[in-house]
Amino acid sequence: MNLLKKDILFSDVNKLNGVGKKLSQYLKNRKIEKIKDILLNLPYSETDRSKLVDLDKLEIGKIQTIKVIVKKLNFPRIRNLPNKIFCEDKTGKIEVVYFNSREGYLRKLFPINKWVIISGKIGFFKNKYQVTNPDYVTTLDKEKYVKKIIPKYSLTKGINEKKYRLISDQVIDNLPEVKDWFEHQFLKENNFLSWRENIIALHKTKDSQNNRSKAYRRLVFDEICANFLILSENRKRVKKRKKNKVFKSIIAEQILSNLSFDLTKSQKKVLDEINLDLRSNFRMFRIIQGDVGSGKTIVSLLSIANVVESNYQCAFMAPTEILARQHFDLAKKIFKKNNINVEFLTGKTENRKRKEIINNLENGKINLIFGTHSLFQKKIIFRNLGLVIIDEQHKFGVKQRSELAKKGGDDCDVLLMSATPIPRTMIMSLYGDMDISKILEKPKKRKKILTISKPEKKVDELWPFIKKQIKLDNQVFWVCPLIEESSFIDYSSAKKKFDIINKKFPNQVALIHGALEKIEKEKILDQFLKKKIDILVSTTVIEVGIDFPNANLIIIENANKFGLAQLHQLRGRVGRGDKQGVCILLFKESLSKNAVKRIKILKSSDDGFYIAEEDMRLRGFGDIIGFQQSGIKNFRFADPVVHEDLFILAEKYIKKNKVNANEDKFNFLLKLFDKAEIINQRVD
Repeated sequence: MNLLKKDILFSDVNKLNGVGKKLSQYLKNRKIEKIKDILLNLPYSETDRSKLVDLDKLEIGKIQTIKVIVKKLNFPRIRNLPNKIFCEDKTGKIEVVYFNSREGYLRKLFPINKWVIISGKIGFFKNKYQVTNPDYVTTLDKEKYVKKIIPKYSLTKGINEKKYRLISDQVIDNLPEVKDWFEHQFLKENNFLSWRENIIALHKTKDSQNNRSKAYRRLVFDEICANFLILSENRKRVKKRKKNKVFKSIIAEQILSNLSFDLTKSQKKVLDEINLDLRSNFRMFRIIQGDVGSGKTIVSLLSIANVVESNYQCAFMAPTEILARQHFDLAKKIFKKNNINVEFLTGKTENRKRKEIINNLENGKINLIFGTHSLFQKKIIFRNLGLVIIDEQHKFGVKQRSELAKKGGDDCDVLLMSATPIPRTMIMSLYGDMDISKILEKPKKRKKILTISKPEKKVDELWPFIKKQIKLDNQVFWVCPLIEESSFIDYSSAKKKFDIINKKFPNQVALIHGALEKIEKEKILDQFLKKKIDILVSTTVIEVGIDFPNANLIIIENANKFGLAQLHQLRGRVGRGDKQGVCILLFKESLSKNAVKRIKILKSSDDGFYIAEEDMRLRGFGDIIGFQQSGIKNFRFADPVVHEDLFILAEKYIKKNKVNANEDKFNFLLKLFDKAEIINQRVD
């Protein structure tokens, strides 16, 4: 056996025998670009060709393997008629049928009066057994190659099983010996196979079809470790030494004493964690996770006060202009008496004002700037940027976080905020390079939102209730579910709902849908915020974080179509003031068991972290809000629900062994899972 060289696994797939330009393109369509991708393209099933079946025992419609003698070849001279080969064994006869095959090729494949092995799907036509375009035809000396259980791969146009097998066997059967990156004792303790044995098992046994099998678990552990190594390395890069900042907290203490409410225990704890980071000799790289309405913003503003008082500038970025402006308005109110110069900059800021702001940032006259992504344009230069805060940015990947961390230079701290509660295993895989603070309580004055479920056929009972809410000066959200992959259908179904509601409440209703431009959406949200409309019909998830103080009723149509975490996020859009918030879940009559469970959980709890955990258990991690649409689904094989123990094991292994991602032994692992390039990027 000629083993491949280790490094060839990272070469282009066209280095394999039989892979030309055309086949190479077909493989690339299947995301098989490097030879190593063949190792990670696991079989999903298998085809049993191992038993030779006599012709009198054939089963129609099944793939079967037969041993027959060739008796006659028939090549019609009339176009479009198939070529036929007549074969038999001691028990019966069968026709082998070919369309569009050359005569010379078939004569070579089927020599008269010679025995052949044929494997393919058995058909029956005009009282005769047939096999059309069989998958395999070979001589008796190559019987073993066909007569076996053959792995079945998900393939693409232009590649059949036979062709792919010729390619994959070159790699799997000649897999190189690779020195394992894990110690032998560790593998033994955790019931893991060696890397080479493991890959062979995944392709030659049923282990690839069971994500709890021994071989699959080893592959998952490798993938998790590759991911965690990157996060660990990124953490080392961004949490560098900084100058010893002067730290003052007089302004923050004054603000605290003037607030009309007390901070919760959670808020105080998180503020202490942030202040400890600000005082330390290492850069802060922290995320505040807090449920909807838990008071993350006030904590961040108190942190800003400490930084500004210590003669540094701060930048606060939000994903939308309306959210950035809301934070800006609150900051102006909070810092009114403290001589802190606060400004606001977005893509819409007029030129003259923009130039003035850019100039004042560079000369240090502005202490705190709020805005959208435009804050991080190259032309914007800070005199002394000491803290960057980004709200609702669960969309950032590892590379963007690294770039963000260096935006303010070596002396700049970074704080992210997210109102999307994330289960622990997902936190480990998404934010493992960051310190995590959690605000677990909600302000005492905030009332628990009343959650009611109602069958859709009783929708007419809602109109008097909505009328009453509007009279009480409350506003209403009406959310329609998205209909996948059809913005036109989404729009038309929401438009129908808008027309129905508008007839009952003329000139009091607006509509937001997926096809609207971002500017148009923000304009409508701004009208709603300013109380120019009473009811907002929406097909999109209403912007997380924006505070609509007068919105106290949300109606969610077809609630069973949404995930638990998503429903909780939507529910959090109401009851932000001191009035009672109400969430009405409309559902179809025939609910699945899971849908019933989700509605029960939502009605019984307002704890976003508990809800996120339950959502992940019920639906799997891929559908959790903020994960799928973020484009950072980090794992191909690992599932944080099924493999939770492996996530914990990987975290322990890396911490206990003080693992360094730059060690040579991990190079192969990182290249295998396409992580090596991230390690090699210089961000300092």
